[in-house]
Amino acid sequence: MSKWDKEYLKLCKRILNEGKEVENRTGINTIKVPSHHFHFDFEEEFPVLTTKQLYFRQAILEMLWIYQVQSNDVRWLQERNVHVWDEWEIDENGIWEATQMILNENNELEKQTIQKQFPKEYAHTIGTAYGYIVNKFNLTDKLIDSLKNNQNDRRRVISLWQDDYLETAVLPSCVWSSEWDVTDGKLNAWVHQRSCDVPLGLPFNITQYSVFLHMLAQVTGLKPGTLDWSIKDAHIYLNQIDGIKEQIARGENLEDLPAPELWLNEEIKDFYEFDNSSKCKDVKVLKYKHHGPIKFPIAK
Repeated sequence: MSKWDKEYLKLCKRILNEGKEVENRTGINTIKVPSHHFHFDFEEEFPVLTTKQLYFRQAILEMLWIYQVQSNDVRWLQERNVHVWDEWEIDENGIWEATQMILNENNELEKQTIQKQFPKEYAHTIGTAYGYIVNKFNLTDKLIDSLKNNQNDRRRVISLWQDDYLETAVLPSCVWSSEWDVTDGKLNAWVHQRSCDVPLGLPFNITQYSVFLHMLAQVTGLKPGTLDWSIKDAHIYLNQIDGIKEQIARGENLEDLPAPELWLNEEIKDFYEFDNSSKCKDVKVLKYKHHGPIKFPIAK
């Protein structure tokens, strides 16, 4: 079994054994632990789960949507058969609607249908979040310029959490901050996640930022180093528990599968030239063997 599988399943067991059940806005309670931390060394392995299938192409295209295309338009993803943001798409009239648990006048959570009106120019987007913020503050270009021209920079921080734009975001960024440094010719990052859907979001997120780091290292003449990942509120929704128990059982009872390998097209020297078509042809996961998909419900 890969080191990442072992560490991931260790977190899942910790949540099930030590976590506290809490209410939240979705109406589906979670079991949570307040914090967790992972450390990855890319000289050891490239992190992709094998105890369940990871839809690698979708994960990478979502990352490129944010940091390369710098878009908040859900249609760009849908055109590439990526549907991870469909539930948060603002409709053509500028309206987003969901059923959530809201505090009532008695300060108790009560299920209500909420409707949020956005400016009509935000139709088919997720509002002022993720790629919108990257584009607004030129975050990718600033990071690449710093990596190329000022490798000792200690102010290399990307923040997707901008207070002025939270009210017009459908969902404020969960993976909201990253810090980048160069040590001994290696690119390292520390990523912060304020809220973590462990069964659905975390496997995507870890692999996405690992690929992002490898891409940045390649186009800036560096080597991939390490990735640290800190989480506040690592949780499993109650309707995801059976799936997580199945994944844990796979780790304990099925054949150990080795970690796969990442391949990037070495001819690409500009981050913006990595292919972002539906084929995602400049990025591949080699030798990827897994134990099949596990379907987890989305809590909106």
